[in-house]
Amino acid sequence: MRDHNHASSRRRFDDDDPAFLKRLSHDFDIAWDSAEEPAGDGHYTSWDAPGVLHGPEPRPGWVVTELAARDVDLGVLKTGKEADVHLVERAIPDGRRSLLAAKRYRDADHRMFHRDSGYLEGRRVRESRVTRAMQSRTSFGREALAGQWAAAEFSALARLWELGVAVPYPVQLLGTELMLEFVGDDDGTAAPRLAQTRPARPELESLWWQLVDALRVLARAGLAHGDLSPYNLLVHGERLVLIDLPQVVDVVINPNGSQFLARDVNNVARWFAGKGFAVDPEPLIVELLHDAGVR
Repeated sequence: MRDHNHASSRRRFDDDDPAFLKRLSHDFDIAWDSAEEPAGDGHYTSWDAPGVLHGPEPRPGWVVTELAARDVDLGVLKTGKEADVHLVERAIPDGRRSLLAAKRYRDADHRMFHRDSGYLEGRRVRESRVTRAMQSRTSFGREALAGQWAAAEFSALARLWELGVAVPYPVQLLGTELMLEFVGDDDGTAAPRLAQTRPARPELESLWWQLVDALRVLARAGLAHGDLSPYNLLVHGERLVLIDLPQVVDVVINPNGSQFLARDVNNVARWFAGKGFAVDPEPLIVELLHDAGVR
Protein backbone atom coordinates (compact mmCIF):
# COMPACT_ATOMS: atom_id res chain seq x y z
CA MET A 1 0.00 0.00 0.00
CA ARG A 2 1.40 3.37 -0.98
CA ASP A 3 1.56 6.16 1.55
CA HIS A 4 1.46 9.76 0.37
CA ASN A 5 4.43 10.61 2.60
CA HIS A 6 6.79 8.31 0.71
CA ALA A 7 7.85 9.75 -2.62
CA SER A 8 9.63 6.55 -3.55
CA SER A 9 6.49 4.43 -3.35
CA ARG A 10 5.50 2.75 -6.59
CA ARG A 11 2.77 4.53 -8.50
CA ARG A 12 -0.11 2.92 -10.32
CA PHE A 13 -2.40 3.80 -13.22
CA ASP A 14 -3.15 7.49 -12.78
CA ASP A 15 -1.46 8.63 -9.58
CA ASP A 16 -0.83 12.33 -9.76
CA ASP A 17 1.79 14.79 -8.73
CA PRO A 18 0.68 16.16 -5.34
CA ALA A 19 0.01 19.61 -6.80
CA PHE A 20 -3.32 21.24 -6.04
CA LEU A 21 -4.69 24.73 -6.59
CA LYS A 22 -5.65 25.36 -2.96
CA ARG A 23 -7.06 28.85 -3.42
CA LEU A 24 -7.48 31.11 -6.41
CA SER A 25 -5.13 34.05 -6.62
CA HIS A 26 -7.73 36.36 -8.13
CA ASP A 27 -11.39 37.26 -7.86
CA PHE A 28 -14.08 35.48 -9.86
CA ASP A 29 -15.55 38.74 -11.15
CA ILE A 30 -15.02 38.99 -14.91
CA ALA A 31 -15.05 42.15 -16.99
CA TRP A 32 -17.35 41.92 -19.99
CA ASP A 33 -17.61 44.30 -22.92
CA SER A 34 -20.07 44.73 -25.74
CA ALA A 35 -17.85 43.18 -28.40
CA GLU A 36 -18.93 40.03 -30.17
CA GLU A 37 -16.20 38.02 -28.37
CA PRO A 38 -15.72 38.62 -24.64
CA ALA A 39 -12.58 40.51 -23.66
CA GLY A 40 -9.77 38.91 -21.69
CA ASP A 41 -8.99 35.23 -21.19
CA GLY A 42 -11.50 32.54 -21.99
CA HIS A 43 -13.90 31.70 -24.79
CA TYR A 44 -17.55 31.07 -25.37
CA THR A 45 -18.89 27.86 -23.92
CA SER A 46 -18.28 24.59 -25.75
CA TRP A 47 -21.68 23.30 -24.59
CA ASP A 48 -23.02 23.21 -28.18
CA ALA A 49 -19.77 22.32 -29.95
CA PRO A 50 -20.03 19.68 -32.73
CA GLY A 51 -19.69 16.19 -31.32
CA VAL A 52 -20.11 17.18 -27.69
CA LEU A 53 -21.87 14.73 -25.35
CA HIS A 54 -23.85 15.91 -22.34
CA GLY A 55 -24.36 14.33 -18.93
CA PRO A 56 -27.50 12.47 -17.90
CA GLU A 57 -30.81 14.17 -17.27
CA PRO A 58 -32.26 15.54 -15.14
CA ARG A 59 -29.24 17.78 -14.85
CA PRO A 60 -28.34 19.45 -11.55
CA GLY A 61 -29.60 23.01 -11.32
CA TRP A 62 -26.09 24.45 -11.16
CA VAL A 63 -25.17 23.26 -14.68
CA VAL A 64 -24.87 26.29 -16.98
CA THR A 65 -26.21 25.47 -20.46
CA GLU A 66 -26.80 28.94 -21.89
CA LEU A 67 -24.85 29.58 -25.08
CA ALA A 68 -23.94 33.10 -23.94
CA ALA A 69 -21.79 31.59 -21.20
CA ARG A 70 -18.05 31.92 -21.26
CA ASP A 71 -15.44 29.40 -20.08
CA VAL A 72 -12.42 30.84 -18.25
CA ASP A 73 -9.48 28.62 -17.24
CA LEU A 74 -8.49 29.50 -13.67
CA GLY A 75 -5.45 27.25 -13.37
CA VAL A 76 -4.30 23.68 -12.78
CA LEU A 77 -5.93 21.61 -10.06
CA LYS A 78 -3.72 18.55 -10.45
CA THR A 79 -1.34 16.92 -12.89
CA GLY A 80 -1.02 13.28 -13.83
CA LYS A 81 0.74 11.01 -16.29
CA GLU A 82 -2.34 10.55 -18.46
CA ALA A 83 -4.30 13.77 -17.92
CA ASP A 84 -4.23 17.18 -16.29
CA VAL A 85 -7.20 18.70 -14.49
CA HIS A 86 -7.92 22.43 -14.74
CA LEU A 87 -10.34 24.58 -12.81
CA VAL A 88 -12.75 26.29 -15.19
CA GLU A 89 -15.43 28.87 -14.49
CA ARG A 90 -18.43 28.79 -16.82
CA ALA A 91 -20.41 31.99 -16.42
CA ILE A 92 -23.12 34.07 -18.05
CA PRO A 93 -22.48 37.84 -18.15
CA ASP A 94 -24.10 39.28 -15.03
CA GLY A 95 -25.73 35.92 -14.44
CA ARG A 96 -25.28 32.35 -13.24
CA ARG A 97 -21.87 30.76 -12.96
CA SER A 98 -20.40 27.47 -11.85
CA LEU A 99 -16.98 25.92 -11.30
CA LEU A 100 -16.00 22.87 -13.34
CA ALA A 101 -13.06 20.48 -13.35
CA ALA A 102 -11.80 20.05 -16.92
CA LYS A 103 -9.91 16.76 -17.23
CA ARG A 104 -7.77 16.91 -20.36
CA TYR A 105 -6.19 13.69 -21.54
CA ARG A 106 -2.77 14.28 -23.03
CA ASP A 107 -1.86 14.01 -26.70
CA ALA A 108 -0.04 11.04 -28.19
CA ASP A 109 3.41 12.57 -27.67
CA HIS A 110 2.98 13.30 -23.98
CA ARG A 111 0.90 10.47 -22.53
CA MET A 112 2.25 7.50 -20.64
CA PHE A 113 -0.38 4.73 -20.93
CA HIS A 114 2.19 2.12 -19.99
CA ARG A 115 0.22 -0.19 -17.72
CA ASP A 116 -3.21 -0.20 -19.34
CA SER A 117 -3.44 -3.59 -21.07
CA GLY A 118 -5.03 -5.33 -18.09
CA TYR A 119 -7.77 -2.73 -17.82
CA LEU A 120 -8.59 -2.98 -21.52
CA GLU A 121 -9.32 -6.71 -21.43
CA GLY A 122 -12.88 -7.17 -22.61
CA ARG A 123 -13.13 -3.68 -24.10
CA ARG A 124 -13.53 -3.48 -27.84
CA VAL A 125 -14.41 -0.80 -30.35
CA ARG A 126 -16.60 -1.46 -33.35
CA GLU A 127 -13.89 -1.08 -35.99
CA SER A 128 -11.29 -3.85 -35.93
CA ARG A 129 -8.82 -1.48 -37.59
CA VAL A 130 -9.02 0.83 -34.58
CA THR A 131 -8.68 -2.08 -32.17
CA ARG A 132 -5.52 -3.28 -33.94
CA ALA A 133 -4.07 0.24 -33.95
CA MET A 134 -4.72 0.59 -30.23
CA GLN A 135 -3.07 -2.73 -29.50
CA SER A 136 0.02 -1.91 -31.57
CA ARG A 137 0.22 1.65 -30.15
CA THR A 138 0.55 3.39 -33.50
CA SER A 139 0.17 7.17 -33.44
CA PHE A 140 -3.44 6.81 -34.57
CA GLY A 141 -3.95 4.05 -32.03
CA ARG A 142 -2.66 6.18 -29.17
CA GLU A 143 -5.07 8.94 -30.13
CA ALA A 144 -7.92 6.44 -30.27
CA LEU A 145 -6.84 5.06 -26.91
CA ALA A 146 -6.93 8.49 -25.28
CA GLY A 147 -10.42 9.00 -26.66
CA GLN A 148 -11.46 5.63 -25.31
CA TRP A 149 -10.21 6.47 -21.81
CA ALA A 150 -12.11 9.76 -21.82
CA ALA A 151 -15.26 8.12 -23.18
CA ALA A 152 -14.99 5.25 -20.68
CA GLU A 153 -14.74 7.65 -17.76
CA PHE A 154 -17.63 9.78 -19.03
CA SER A 155 -19.79 6.69 -19.49
CA ALA A 156 -18.89 5.28 -16.07
CA LEU A 157 -19.57 8.56 -14.28
CA ALA A 158 -22.91 8.99 -16.06
CA ARG A 159 -23.98 5.47 -15.15
CA LEU A 160 -22.86 5.71 -11.53
CA TRP A 161 -24.47 9.13 -11.14
CA GLU A 162 -27.78 7.68 -12.28
CA LEU A 163 -27.32 4.82 -9.79
CA GLY A 164 -26.87 7.28 -6.95
CA VAL A 165 -23.15 6.78 -6.33
CA ALA A 166 -21.28 9.83 -5.01
CA VAL A 167 -19.24 10.77 -8.09
CA PRO A 168 -18.68 14.12 -9.80
CA TYR A 169 -21.49 14.87 -12.23
CA PRO A 170 -20.17 14.51 -15.83
CA VAL A 171 -21.18 17.79 -17.46
CA GLN A 172 -19.90 17.10 -20.97
CA LEU A 173 -17.38 15.23 -23.10
CA LEU A 174 -15.72 16.80 -26.12
CA GLY A 175 -12.96 14.74 -27.72
CA THR A 176 -10.45 14.01 -24.96
CA GLU A 177 -11.66 16.77 -22.62
CA LEU A 178 -14.07 15.73 -19.88
CA MET A 179 -15.84 18.54 -18.00
CA LEU A 180 -16.88 17.49 -14.50
CA GLU A 181 -18.51 18.89 -11.42
CA PHE A 182 -15.86 20.62 -9.31
CA VAL A 183 -15.75 19.01 -5.87
CA GLY A 184 -14.67 21.72 -3.49
CA ASP A 185 -15.55 25.14 -2.12
CA ASP A 186 -16.92 28.17 -3.92
CA ASP A 187 -13.58 29.96 -3.62
CA GLY A 188 -11.84 27.30 -5.72
CA THR A 189 -10.37 25.28 -2.86
CA ALA A 190 -10.39 21.65 -3.97
CA ALA A 191 -11.65 18.94 -1.64
CA PRO A 192 -8.75 16.92 -0.19
CA ARG A 193 -8.10 13.35 -1.12
CA LEU A 194 -8.79 10.78 1.56
CA ALA A 195 -5.02 10.18 1.80
CA GLN A 196 -4.55 13.79 2.90
CA THR A 197 -7.08 13.68 5.73
CA ARG A 198 -6.73 12.70 9.39
CA PRO A 199 -10.31 11.92 10.38
CA ALA A 200 -11.32 11.19 13.96
CA ARG A 201 -12.79 7.77 14.73
CA PRO A 202 -16.50 8.62 14.18
CA GLU A 203 -15.76 10.24 10.81
CA LEU A 204 -13.45 7.38 9.88
CA GLU A 205 -16.23 4.87 10.43
CA SER A 206 -18.69 7.00 8.47
CA LEU A 207 -16.29 7.28 5.53
CA TRP A 208 -15.70 3.52 5.52
CA TRP A 209 -19.39 2.69 5.40
CA GLN A 210 -19.99 5.29 2.69
CA LEU A 211 -17.27 3.55 0.69
CA VAL A 212 -18.77 0.11 1.31
CA ASP A 213 -22.17 1.31 0.13
CA ALA A 214 -20.61 2.73 -3.07
CA LEU A 215 -18.69 -0.49 -3.75
CA ARG A 216 -21.88 -2.49 -3.34
CA VAL A 217 -23.66 -0.39 -5.95
CA LEU A 218 -20.71 -0.80 -8.34
CA ALA A 219 -20.63 -4.56 -7.81
CA ARG A 220 -24.36 -4.92 -8.45
CA ALA A 221 -23.77 -3.09 -11.72
CA GLY A 222 -21.01 -5.60 -12.51
CA LEU A 223 -18.23 -3.04 -12.06
CA ALA A 224 -15.08 -2.41 -10.05
CA HIS A 225 -13.24 0.89 -9.83
CA GLY A 226 -10.05 -0.87 -10.91
CA ASP A 227 -7.60 1.61 -9.35
CA LEU A 228 -9.17 2.40 -6.00
CA SER A 229 -6.97 3.89 -3.32
CA PRO A 230 -7.12 6.76 -0.82
CA TYR A 231 -5.71 8.90 -3.63
CA ASN A 232 -8.82 8.36 -5.79
CA LEU A 233 -11.32 9.36 -3.11
CA LEU A 234 -12.22 12.92 -2.14
CA VAL A 235 -13.64 14.06 1.18
CA HIS A 236 -15.91 17.10 0.87
CA GLY A 237 -17.40 17.99 4.21
CA GLU A 238 -18.54 14.64 5.53
CA ARG A 239 -19.12 13.18 2.06
CA LEU A 240 -16.88 10.65 0.33
CA VAL A 241 -16.64 11.05 -3.47
CA LEU A 242 -15.18 8.52 -5.93
CA ILE A 243 -13.01 10.00 -8.71
CA ASP A 244 -10.68 8.89 -11.53
CA LEU A 245 -12.70 6.20 -13.27
CA PRO A 246 -11.25 5.83 -16.79
CA GLN A 247 -10.07 2.31 -16.01
CA VAL A 248 -13.39 1.07 -14.58
CA VAL A 249 -13.50 -2.71 -14.98
CA ASP A 250 -16.34 -5.00 -15.99
CA VAL A 251 -15.86 -7.67 -13.34
CA VAL A 252 -17.54 -10.41 -15.39
CA ILE A 253 -16.10 -9.76 -18.86
CA ASN A 254 -12.57 -8.88 -17.82
CA PRO A 255 -10.69 -12.11 -17.05
CA ASN A 256 -8.88 -10.31 -14.22
CA GLY A 257 -12.00 -8.59 -12.95
CA SER A 258 -12.14 -10.40 -9.62
CA GLN A 259 -8.47 -9.59 -8.96
CA PHE A 260 -9.06 -5.90 -9.66
CA LEU A 261 -12.03 -5.86 -7.29
CA ALA A 262 -10.08 -7.63 -4.55
CA ARG A 263 -7.16 -5.25 -4.96
CA ASP A 264 -9.49 -2.25 -4.66
CA VAL A 265 -10.90 -3.50 -1.37
CA ASN A 266 -7.52 -4.51 0.06
CA ASN A 267 -5.98 -1.13 -0.78
CA VAL A 268 -8.58 0.93 1.02
CA ALA A 269 -8.94 -1.53 3.91
CA ARG A 270 -5.21 -1.23 4.63
CA TRP A 271 -5.46 2.55 4.71
CA PHE A 272 -8.37 2.51 7.15
CA ALA A 273 -6.60 -0.07 9.32
CA GLY A 274 -3.52 2.16 9.35
CA LYS A 275 -5.67 4.98 10.74
CA GLY A 276 -6.93 2.82 13.59
CA PHE A 277 -10.14 1.41 12.11
CA ALA A 278 -9.37 -2.24 11.47
CA VAL A 279 -11.58 -3.96 8.90
CA ASP A 280 -11.44 -7.47 7.48
CA PRO A 281 -11.53 -7.11 3.68
CA GLU A 282 -12.20 -10.78 2.87
CA PRO A 283 -15.93 -10.96 3.74
CA LEU A 284 -16.53 -7.77 1.77
CA ILE A 285 -14.64 -9.12 -1.25
CA VAL A 286 -16.71 -12.31 -1.18
CA GLU A 287 -19.93 -10.29 -0.90
CA LEU A 288 -19.02 -7.96 -3.75
CA LEU A 289 -17.99 -10.78 -6.08
CA HIS A 290 -21.27 -12.54 -5.36
CA ASP A 291 -23.21 -9.32 -6.05
CA ALA A 292 -21.29 -8.90 -9.33
CA GLY A 293 -22.27 -12.42 -10.40
CA VAL A 294 -18.78 -13.90 -10.09
CA ARG A 295 -18.74 -17.31 -8.48
